[in-house]
Amino acid sequence: MTNDPSEAGDDFLARQFEAHRGRLRAVAYRMLGSTAEADDAVQEAWIRLGRSGAGQIDNLAGWLTTVVGRICLDMLRSRRSRAEEPLDDTPLPAGGAGPEQDALLADSVGVALLVVLDTLTPAERLAFVLHDLFGVPFEEIAAIVGRSPAATRQLASRARRRVQGAPEPEADLALQRQIVDAFLSAAREGDFDGLLRVLDPDVVARTEAGVSAGARTVASGAMTYARFGPEGTAALIDGVPGVVVLSEGRPVRALSFTFVRDRIALIDIALAPERVAALDIQVL
Repeated sequence: MTNDPSEAGDDFLARQFEAHRGRLRAVAYRMLGSTAEADDAVQEAWIRLGRSGAGQIDNLAGWLTTVVGRICLDMLRSRRSRAEEPLDDTPLPAGGAGPEQDALLADSVGVALLVVLDTLTPAERLAFVLHDLFGVPFEEIAAIVGRSPAATRQLASRARRRVQGAPEPEADLALQRQIVDAFLSAAREGDFDGLLRVLDPDVVARTEAGVSAGARTVASGAMTYARFGPEGTAALIDGVPGVVVLSEGRPVRALSFTFVRDRIALIDIALAPERVAALDIQVL
């Protein structure tokens, strides 16, 4: 079996695999935090595909995601049992594989969030990454981790709370409040450069609808908060400075921040009323 599927004898299978490579590599990188290990996981998935009798696979995208998930889970468990660190923590480089892969890699979670993900157990990390970032149903994830769908949902929920609420070990709430105030001021004034100054270069913004990443992309989205005017205000959200949007004095939208040093590294935007209601919000 050749290392490059494009050189394999089954050209059709190789083309099918190449169509999914960018997504698989993005999944593996989010799971493993290492470009080298991500490439190894994707290569192993290609080898397994060649042995599988691919003509019997109805949903190739789902099958490949499941296989990569299992490979990554095994690698994480092996790494943890040997107390190893990932081989590297550099973001995946864009370029080299066409615009589709560039777009996927530009949506990388970034080093800041990978640091938070490293605090999760392998099963929690897989459930969170596959469900929250890639929309894989809990029923499919349950088959990978060997648990019921309900238990898998709990894994993802527990991981989500830790990712959303994990402050820096010595969090400076006064500094974080200043960063939030600067974020709000820049958003209201349409100050794009001001937003870039408070956002981590690899910042991730997540809503119920999806994920966007990168300071310029997230700053462009934040400019829309100018229309909220005085309804957008600083608040403590589950004990961490963030932003809440009020309507008739009641919270209708909340932006929970995760900070890395003096930058915003993760923005979790709660839009659904039930999500907003579940947060502990204290307007500042």
